[in-house]
Amino acid sequence: MVVIRQQRTSRLSSMINAPGGVSVGVAMAQAVANLEKLKPQGMAIITAQLAQLAALPDPQGPDERVKARAYGLSAGILDAAGPFQMDDLCAAASNLCDLLDASPEGQAFDWRIVSVHVQAMQLMQKLPAGEAGDSARGQVLSGLREVLKAKIQPAG
Repeated sequence: MVVIRQQRTSRLSSMINAPGGVSVGVAMAQAVANLEKLKPQGMAIITAQLAQLAALPDPQGPDERVKARAYGLSAGILDAAGPFQMDDLCAAASNLCDLLDASPEGQAFDWRIVSVHVQAMQLMQKLPAGEAGDSARGQVLSGLREVLKAKIQPAG
């Protein structure tokens, strides 16, 4: 028995090689430009999520609903900042999510942690672009990482 294998051209390779196609570089530039148009909307979402997070009541004891709400708002900040490469805000929001997630169920959560993270993220939003702002963001994130280390004890 003889098997003859006939190679087919994929639809994608046909589209790429077709006249009038768009190069990867051009497509990436268009995507970045389209994303930049959405940046003000993303910043508004981040600001609103931070305001809601700051307005959450300090639970006077174990309250899983408030912790879950804080986690959701922090995850929303992470989602809104991610597409715009706001790595500092993403790291701070992720840090808060980790702290909330690691907190023992049925025990009161140290709500000062949420307040510190909200203030830190608001500060990072206001810092200027460039080397000076990046340096300050790095220092703020370093402090938040220290809070994470202090609050989450390794198991064992």
